[in-house]
Order: sequence, then C-alpha cells, then structure tokens
Amino acid sequence: MRRILIVDDEVNIGLLLSKFLTRNGFEVNTATTGNTAMDCLAREAFDLVLCDYRLDDTDGREMLIKIKESYPKTGVIIITGYSDIKLAVELIKLGAHDYITKPLYPDEILTTINKAIETQYALNEIGEKGNSGEPVKEKPAKSIQSTGNFITGQSAASKELVKQILLVAPTSYSVILTGESGTGKESVAHAIHLNSPRKDQPFVAMDCGSLTKELAGSEFFGHEKGSFTGALYTKIGHFEMANGGTLFLDEVGNLSYDIQAALLRTVQERKIKRIGSTKEIDLDVRIIVATNENLAVAIQNGKFREDLYHRFNEFSIALPPISKREKDILVFAKYFLEMANGELNKNIQGFSTEVEECFLTYNWPGNVRELKNVVRRATLLTEGQVIQLKALPLEISTYAKASALEYTVHRTEKPKDLKNAAQEAEYDAILKVLREVNFNKTKAAKLLNIDRKTLYNKMKAINLDT
Repeated sequence: MRRILIVDDEVNIGLLLSKFLTRNGFEVNTATTGNTAMDCLAREAFDLVLCDYRLDDTDGREMLIKIKESYPKTGVIIITGYSDIKLAVELIKLGAHDYITKPLYPDEILTTINKAIETQYALNEIGEKGNSGEPVKEKPAKSIQSTGNFITGQSAASKELVKQILLVAPTSYSVILTGESGTGKESVAHAIHLNSPRKDQPFVAMDCGSLTKELAGSEFFGHEKGSFTGALYTKIGHFEMANGGTLFLDEVGNLSYDIQAALLRTVQERKIKRIGSTKEIDLDVRIIVATNENLAVAIQNGKFREDLYHRFNEFSIALPPISKREKDILVFAKYFLEMANGELNKNIQGFSTEVEECFLTYNWPGNVRELKNVVRRATLLTEGQVIQLKALPLEISTYAKASALEYTVHRTEKPKDLKNAAQEAEYDAILKVLREVNFNKTKAAKLLNIDRKTLYNKMKAINLDT
C-alpha cells in the first residue's frame, strides 16, 4: 500500500486529508510540526510527504531540503494558503513534485498525488541502478539518460529512436512526437529533456485532450486572484511552471482554434500574461508536442493552424507501434515485471513459454501502455515463481490461441469442395471480427449478425470456446 505523511499544523486539515486519502487506498500518518515529521521519516518509509508551507517550527522550503537530503526516495508536495510565484518555481527546482495553493480540491489533490508517486517510483528505479553501477537487466548500456518509463529496446526501430533522441536533445528545437496511443510519447519527451542542457530545470507535462475552451487559458497562462468568477486564488500556468525547462503538450491536436491562436502568439513572442494581469512574463521554454492524429490532415480540414504546426515542427519523431518492434516485446515485458515485483514486493522470475508466445502473437492495440498494464495485473494474480497463461486477460490468450489454430484447423489439406470452402470462409470471417473487437463476444455476435449462442457454437467447433 502506498504510504503518505501529512505535515500540517492545522489539525482539522490534517484529519480531513487523512480520511480522504485513506478512503482512496492510501496508508496515512500525520504530523503537526517539522520535527515530528522528521522523526516519523526516521522510523518509517513513506512514498510521499504532503507538507504545509507554514509550520510552527519551520517552513516547507527547509522541510523539502531536509527530506531530499536524508530521504531522496521520498516525494514531496508543498501545500500553502499563500500564493508566491517565485517561491513555487524555486520549490520545484529544489525537487518538489508540485506546489498546491489552498483551498484544496479533492480531485486535484488525488491526481497530483498519484502522478507524484508514479514519478518518484520511476526516479528511484533509475537512481538505484545509477548508484549501484550495475546495468539495468534486459537493457543494453546506452549513453541516453531517462526516467524508468523509457526503455531502450533491441529492435532496429528502438535503436533508431534512441539515435534521434540523442540527436535532437542538445538543441533548442521544438519537437513533434507522433504515434499511436500508448507508444510512450511522454517518456520520449522526458528522455529528450533529460539529455538536454535543460535537464536540471522543470519538465512539465500537460494533457491537452482533457482541456475545455474555458479552462485552457488559465491552464496555459495562469490567472490572478479575482480575475474571473471562481478565481479564488492566483494560479501559475504551465508555461510559467516550465520556464527555463521543457513543456510537453500531449494530444495537441485536440486544442480549439482560439487556443491555437493564443499559443502561436506565445511561441512567437516568448512572453505570456496571466489572465487578469497586465504584466508580461518572459519565457525560455522548449516545447515538445505529441499527437496520435495526422496534423497535416487536420490542417487540410481547417482544424489545426498551419503556422502553429510549422512552429512546432522543427524536428519530428515517429514512434512505431509495439507490433512493429517484435524484438522489444519480451525485453519490455521483463522490465515491467521487474518494476511490478518492486511495487508489489514479489519475486516472480519470469513468464512461461506459453505466455511469451502469447505476447509475441498478440497485436497490442494499446501498445507499450497495454503491455505494462497486462504484466502488472499478471504479477498481482500470480502466486508462484512464473507467470502462467491463466493470469493473462482472456482476450490476449484467446487471440493467441486463434492465431495458432488458424492454419491447423482451417488451413488444412482438405479437398477444396464447396462445403470446405464455405466453412473456411466462415471461420476466416469469425476470426477477423473477433480480433477487431479484442474477442468481445457480444460485439462480435452483433457485427456478425448472429446471436451469442450461435457464435459460441461456432467458436467451439474450432476449439475457441474459452
């Protein structure tokens, strides 16, 4: 269970946060002073410290420095009722994962905590390998620096990807990352940042796909307290948070045309104004954007500005789907197993031959993200030393089974009479639809225009009655 230490001299706030986080699956301890918090950290290990900036015996800045010096594997988020832009930037540079201004909103707190813990896990993984001087298992030695979310594979595509990252990273070029969902675009963006001269400055990621038109301006540029209804506090925008470092904009193709125009001005002028302010803030930000859409088509359809596209497209990297990187699949799977073992305190040694064959046969529509989730789930379900076929989701094991049977059942040497030809065509149609819907039998039956019972009988006839 993930463990959090709340440090706040207001007992009621600490109690409310503790109850909320406990309901959401965290193990929580509280402290009301800095000294008490440091004593807790000396006795027990915590994944994250949620620390109020104003404490009776110290402040959040000093706590952050002490925690990072004594317990570098513990993440820190600072909470305060005071808004100070310079302080926020300083805290992030000192190693804080985030800086949140009161009043606190449950969804925001939960999202921020989950992201901070995931990031800290990744940094710890890399730190352990670097400090021990031992190479990461299943990963060839590379000069590339990255978080634990970026994996250097063995395929030609992976080697070319590393080459392109190392080529563009030292420059100030803006970069467009393209590829299917789940191919690891944010991990590549972070790797570019960590191999650049900006590596000691902030890396700020922003999901443009979830932005509404009303919120986008505030999220990008920030706002002043009272600048509009609901602006109860001064907010730092993502551009300002990333100043000096790198801003990663994911799913940039989803932005409205109005916001694209505002972005273009910002990119051109390298200045922003927070909503409600007349003061211009100079920017020194490298921009990396990602999309799984074809922006050239979006430009033709009038959905994306061509001038903004060319501002972003100083360099582009296309991430191949994992199905095109067969040599990497087992490398990635074993690496994710290593991560899951650490997360779940297990010592699973590997995968059965049948599982490895499934991994190599399956088409992975969710790419690396799907593979990671499948391995984590299988690790949780496995009680022995080796992950077996029964620990995999049904759609994966069934897909592999169908592929194995495709030639042994309906590619036989039977004479090509009309009955056999019709049966073979029917099997082909069933398998094709099943694959398209990831073996969801209800959807498959609907697309095939037959009822579920008929589909089950036909699947049983070809030994696919799973």
